Amino acid sequence: MRTALLTWDYPPAPSGLSTAAREIAESLAEAGADVTVFTLDRAGTARAGGVRIVGLALKPGGALARLRRCGSLGHLAAPLAFRRAVLAAHREAPFDVVEATNWYAPAVLLAGRRDLPLVTRSSTPAAFTRGPAPNLRDRLDGASADALERRQARGSAGLIANTAAHAAVIDQAYRLSGGQPAAVIGLSLPPEIVAGARDAAYPETQGPVRLLFVGRAEARKGFDALMAALAILADEQERGALPPFRLDLVGVPPEDLPADLAAPARARVEARGRIDAAGLDDAYRHAHVVLAPSRYESFGLVYQEALAYGRPVVACAQDASARAFVGTPGAGPLAAEATGPALADALRPLLRDPALRLAYRARALAAAGRFDRARLGRETLDLYRRAVAAARSRPHAR
Repeated sequence: MRTALLTWDYPPAPSGLSTAAREIAESLAEAGADVTVFTLDRAGTARAGGVRIVGLALKPGGALARLRRCGSLGHLAAPLAFRRAVLAAHREAPFDVVEATNWYAPAVLLAGRRDLPLVTRSSTPAAFTRGPAPNLRDRLDGASADALERRQARGSAGLIANTAAHAAVIDQAYRLSGGQPAAVIGLSLPPEIVAGARDAAYPETQGPVRLLFVGRAEARKGFDALMAALAILADEQERGALPPFRLDLVGVPPEDLPADLAAPARARVEARGRIDAAGLDDAYRHAHVVLAPSRYESFGLVYQEALAYGRPVVACAQDASARAFVGTPGAGPLAAEATGPALADALRPLLRDPALRLAYRARALAAAGRFDRARLGRETLDLYRRAVAAARSRPHAR
C-alpha cells in the first residue's frame, strides 16, 4: 500500500494535528505501508520514522502565497499546492490512496478521483474553532472554508472519525449520506510520551498544587471557563480557604491571558506558550492535576496523555470524548458545564484532598493505553482497502 498523507504541519511542530499526523504516518509505516507525508510547514525533503517527508512551504511573494491572503479565495491556495505536488509524485510512482484531515480541506481538489481515492480523517471542523465573525468579510471567509470542507468530505472515498460520537457530529455538520466506507479509529500516543509516562512518579505533596492546561486560548478548549475558575479559586486561596496552587499554561503565550485577569489569579499562572516534547514531558511530570475543560474534542489527545502519566483530569461533561475517556473510567471529575463556577466546583475538592488526587491517579493509570500504533495502522489500512474498492466501483469517478 503506497500512501500519501497531507498535513498542515508535522513534528517537531508542536500542535495536535501535527502529533496526530505523525502517529498516523508512522503507524502505517510500521504496518508495512510506503508513506509519503506532504506538509506546508517546511521546504525540502527528509526521512524520519520510516516516512518520507516532502515540504511544500509556499514561496514568499509567490502566486499561491499572494492568493492565500485573498479572503475566501485564499482557502484554495493550500489545496492547489497539495494537488500539484501529490499528482506530480503520483505520475512518477502511483499512490494507492491519499489521506487528509478535514480541517480547512487541504485535499478538496483531489476529491472524487478514481485513480487516487481520498480518505478524510476528521478532526474538529473549522467552524467549531472560530469565534463569532465580526464583519461580512469574515462571515464569507468562514462560509467558504465550511463549503470546502463539506465538498472534500462528500467527495471522499472513505471517512475516518476518532470516536463514534464524533462521526455522528461530522455526518450532521457536512450533511453526509452515509454511503461511503467509514470507520471509527482512535489515535495513538507518540512512543516517547508513552515511554516517558511509564516511569513518571506522582509529585510530592509539599509545595503548591500544580495544575496544567495544554491547548490554545480558545472557547472550544474552555479557556474562558478556565480563566473564570482561576479567578474564583485564587480569591478563595487569598482568604485561606484553599491550599496554595499554581497553573501552568502550555500552548498559551502571555499575550493571550485576559487583559482584565485580576492580580491574585495572574500571580498564580504561568503562560509558557509552545514548548518542545521534552518540555511537555516535564510539565506532565510536575503536574498534580490536568485541566482540560473543552466544550468539544474530536478525540482529545490531552485526555490520553494525562491518563498515560496517571494524572487526574478535570474535564467538562459537555464533551462526549471527556465523558467516554475521563468520566466513564472515573479518571477525574467532570464539570457540569464549561463555566467558571462549574469548573471551580469540580476542581476544589482535588485542591484540598491529596488522597482524592491519588485515587483519581490510580483510575487514570488503569484507563491508560487503550490506543496503540499497531491498532491504528491495522485499522487504517483496512479502511483504505475498502475505500479503494469503493472508488474503483464508481462509474462516474475520474
